[in-house]
Amino acid sequence: MTAHRTLVTARRVLQQLAHDPRTVVLMLSVPCLLLTLLSWIYDASPQTFDSVGSTLLGIFPLNTMFLVTSVTTLRERTSGTLERLLTLPLAKADLLVGCALAFAVVAVVQVVLATTLAVRVLGLTVAGPVWLLLLVALCAALLGVALGLFVSAFATSEFQALQFLPAVLLPQILTSGLLVPRDRMPTPLRVVADRLPISRVSDAMAEVRLHPDLTRAFTHDLAFVSGSVVVVLLLGAATLRRRS
Repeated sequence: MTAHRTLVTARRVLQQLAHDPRTVVLMLSVPCLLLTLLSWIYDASPQTFDSVGSTLLGIFPLNTMFLVTSVTTLRERTSGTLERLLTLPLAKADLLVGCALAFAVVAVVQVVLATTLAVRVLGLTVAGPVWLLLLVALCAALLGVALGLFVSAFATSEFQALQFLPAVLLPQILTSGLLVPRDRMPTPLRVVADRLPISRVSDAMAEVRLHPDLTRAFTHDLAFVSGSVVVVLLLGAATLRRRS
């Protein structure tokens, strides 16, 4: 793996995205629009908006980056672009990290816009510093990128790639504590849910919302999510292989 080849790969992916401005606009605007809708729904209950909105501030970018990354990577696999790239003196790590870096750039812009809107305009109130919200939301978006890169290997069409959203992400969202606190769930379900990365995103956001200082629980949750990103990227690397 070399920095030059990784950056070249990242630039190529960003150039491809730049040629599809509608997708870029949707990536950047959808989380903001959903947060705005949520603030209207809970207009009479600001505390509920603070609780639910802070969690969804991490989940919305994760979902968006998962969809875009999985579909984009699938196109490269099915069009033969990935197959041709693997014939070059290019390491798997260059391809994987380059793609992840390109989508991470978009994720940073997306998260900054959504967080700024939520805190400065929509009135989302948290006890902790706003930069911690940004950090958790960015890690969640990177998790979506890593999962999108990984699941693209198991789809043969864009329709199948979209089906992985309810199959992979929705169960994690439902058991993250967003709808029902996890300590009220049946014990087997709670044990599994406590070890899912989206649950840890929810917990980290809750720590920022409730505590003015950096807590040990927040550090553990963030480390778990970051470690999950690395593990999923390594799994994604295993799917990058020539088939001819």
